[in-house]
Amino acid sequence: MTVMEQRGAYYRPTPPPAWQPRTDPAPLLPDARPYRVLGTDAAAEVDPALLRRLYAELVRGRRYNAQATALTKQGRLAVYPSTTGQEACEVAAALVLEERDWLFPSYRDTLAAVARGLDPVQALTLLRGDWHTGYDPHEHRVAPLCTPLATQLPHAVGLAHAARLKGDDVVALALVGDGGTSEGDFHEAMNFAAVWQAPVVFLVQNNGFAISVPLAKQTAAPSLAHKAVGYGMPGRLVDGNDAAAVHEVLGDAVAHARAGNGPTLVEAVTYRIDAHTNADDATRYRGDSEVDTWRAHDPIALLEHELTERGLIDADGIQAARDAAEAMAADLRERMNQDPQLDPMDLFAHVYAEPTPQLREQRALLRAELEAEAEAHAEGTGR
Repeated sequence: MTVMEQRGAYYRPTPPPAWQPRTDPAPLLPDARPYRVLGTDAAAEVDPALLRRLYAELVRGRRYNAQATALTKQGRLAVYPSTTGQEACEVAAALVLEERDWLFPSYRDTLAAVARGLDPVQALTLLRGDWHTGYDPHEHRVAPLCTPLATQLPHAVGLAHAARLKGDDVVALALVGDGGTSEGDFHEAMNFAAVWQAPVVFLVQNNGFAISVPLAKQTAAPSLAHKAVGYGMPGRLVDGNDAAAVHEVLGDAVAHARAGNGPTLVEAVTYRIDAHTNADDATRYRGDSEVDTWRAHDPIALLEHELTERGLIDADGIQAARDAAEAMAADLRERMNQDPQLDPMDLFAHVYAEPTPQLREQRALLRAELEAEAEAHAEGTGR
């Protein structure tokens, strides 16, 4: 075969006799079907206290989603990307981390930040349009909510790699949607993490759609978890509505990373019950029957059934979880209905550690305009 013939045909050179793959791909492959715990024999091995805590957080998370969605309709939030139906992923991601670890959320993951201990009002500040972040990332080890798709993933890898170089026992857990896996930042983060063996865990919440684009139009891979093999890291496939299963799989991945064994890609198969945001009309790209099918696999109902069947919770316990969630929603509603006191000069805070000459000039101009406006107002009112 000539060189030109080789170029015109599918040509694969024969490897040398001593060639061996650097990594055996078999242990890296995910299960053929999403891993489950609830409703199986494995559920009996889960700590009952953990199941009850997961349940309380799921109930609180569902109420948080409903309240935040209502706040958008009242004009108190500019936008809200709901995680109704995905609460198991959000809660498990928060609970598997130690206090010293870091969570890297996307714009949809305010619930994960709240479950990690962030004030719900602070978690919604970005979506209210008041601040770029609205909280101190170092206080709760929660990175800023990331609006550009997948750009938080390289940040997570960088932090985790830096922590290892410094000898800090820190793991980073980065959340991303299925749409984010189509971004170049996803590839770069996965590749760097695997090459550097960075202590980072990637959780892909596969909720079926990147806004209106179904997964089938994004990838032809058997699953998103299979993408891990190409980078040389383990891939895990889990039922994203099974809170106990997600917690176990993420817990294993965090322990794997903390032990110095490198990153893991976890795909949690779940579903976004609500629209992409309050500005989206989901009926244009999916039918009610599809949504109803997933409602029958609701993460709260699955866990509540397990708890009641095993006698781990009674009607009073269920009501207590609902009452606590309602108290949280009432507090959130009351505080979000108060108009924030904003200082326009804060526009120039936290931009640079040392303000540039241009920034100082702009700050002086705005201060002069505000003072002139205040003087004009005082003269007009006779003060």
